[in-house]
Amino acid sequence: MAPIIVVLIISFDTRQYLSFPPESFSFGSYIKVLNNAEFIVASWRSLVIGVIVGTSAVISGILLSLALTRFRFRGRQLITFLVAAPFLVSHIVLAVGLMLVFAPLGLLDSYGGIILAHLGITIPYTVRTITMSLLAVDPRLEEAALIHGARPFTVFRRITLPLIRPGLIAGAVIAFLISFDEATLSLFIVSTHASTLPTQIYHYLEYFTDPQIAALSVLLILMSGIVAPLCCMPYWFHE
Repeated sequence: MAPIIVVLIISFDTRQYLSFPPESFSFGSYIKVLNNAEFIVASWRSLVIGVIVGTSAVISGILLSLALTRFRFRGRQLITFLVAAPFLVSHIVLAVGLMLVFAPLGLLDSYGGIILAHLGITIPYTVRTITMSLLAVDPRLEEAALIHGARPFTVFRRITLPLIRPGLIAGAVIAFLISFDEATLSLFIVSTHASTLPTQIYHYLEYFTDPQIAALSVLLILMSGIVAPLCCMPYWFHE
C-alpha cells in the first residue's frame, strides 16, 4: 500500500522530474496525461485488445473446461499440462519463443500477434475459474434435463451457463486486466503499429521521468478498481 500512496502523492508534484516529497501540488500532470495523444491512442488500443482477449479467453476456457471436466479421453492429462504450462514459464522465456515463432509468420507488431500472445497467458486463468465453477455444478441437474428430452446445447444454455456465470465473469475480468497491463510480451512482439499502453509507458520513460507517469499509474490503478465491480454488477442485480 505504501508504494501506491507514494505514487499518488508524486502525481500531484509540479516539478518536471520524479521526486519525493513534492514541492507543491497541482493537477497539471493529470491534465497533461489526458491531453497526451500517444497515451490516449495506446489506451484505446489496449482497451480493444483487452476486450477481444477477455472474450476469446472465456470462450476458449468454456470449451477446454467442458472437455476436461465432462469427458474422459486419451491425452486429457497432456492438455491439462499444456493449459497450465504458462504458469510455470517466465514471461520473458515465452516472449522470446513467441518472437521467434511470430517473425516468419509476419505476426510481429500486429494486432493478431499481440492478441494470440495475450491469449496464451490468459486462457489458463479462465480455464481455472470456469473449471472450478463447473465442478461445483451437480451433474444430476444436467442429466435430469437430458432425460426429459432437452438437447445438449439447451441444457448448457439454460442450466449450465447460468450456474457457472460467476466463473465466467471472474475469468473475463482477470483476462482483461492481465491483457491490459501486460508489458513483457508486448515489448518483445510489438513496436509502433500495435503499441499498447504498457509499451508506450516504457518508451516514454526512456526519454522522460516526470510526474505524468505517476499520474497515469494512479489512473490505471483506479481503472483496475472500477472495472471488476462494474463487470460484476449484472450478476449482483440478477441475484
